[in-house]
Amino acid sequence: MFPSAEMKAQLASMHQRWHDGTIEERDHLYRVGGVAVPNRRLVPTFVPAGVQRMMDRLGDVPMAVMSASWDVLQWNPLWAALTGDPAPLQGLDRNVAWRHFTAGAGVIDFDAQHAAEFSSDLAADLRDAVGRYPADPSLAALVARLRAASPEFAERWTEAHVARHRSSRKTATSTAVGPITIDCDVLTAPGGDLRIVVYTAVPGSEDASKLELLRVAGLQPVG
Repeated sequence: MFPSAEMKAQLASMHQRWHDGTIEERDHLYRVGGVAVPNRRLVPTFVPAGVQRMMDRLGDVPMAVMSASWDVLQWNPLWAALTGDPAPLQGLDRNVAWRHFTAGAGVIDFDAQHAAEFSSDLAADLRDAVGRYPADPSLAALVARLRAASPEFAERWTEAHVARHRSSRKTATSTAVGPITIDCDVLTAPGGDLRIVVYTAVPGSEDASKLELLRVAGLQPVG
């Protein structure tokens, strides 16, 4: 039995990057295994094995992995139970920026200040991504459609703003156990240009108890 392309990719991802962010050893393994080397001109969408293991170990925390263009790449069951399962979503509907600017907050509600900060950070993140991946056609198409569909995004696109990804407090309004207030933090996966979004509740609070109950209850319909 020969290893699949996915298995080869997982093995290759175990090799560390050089100081300049490249993965020469990984690229070598791709070539030896007869698999095309990922195009560095495109937004990375591969989730390294280390990030996958972290998500498996932290099952009591809602967590999802996003690309630099804010496509949802991977999530754990508690994320799906809290925000809705992204699995049925396709194309732009699985992009956080697209849904935020064209469909509103959905099942996650937060105050006006944090909504404005999140909007500014999303636009700044995408502008920065375009600078790093100017040849990515999917990213260019996303930005073009956002500028056409959302006056707010078009305005924020022109701002000279650097994304800070400040912690923010939000409320998941449509879970199986009722509303849950959570803190949101956006982390960066070293070397992979991925965003790891983590939701936590204040320890000992009613919201923490609801989050634990939701974890035990499992995935239920949301919305």
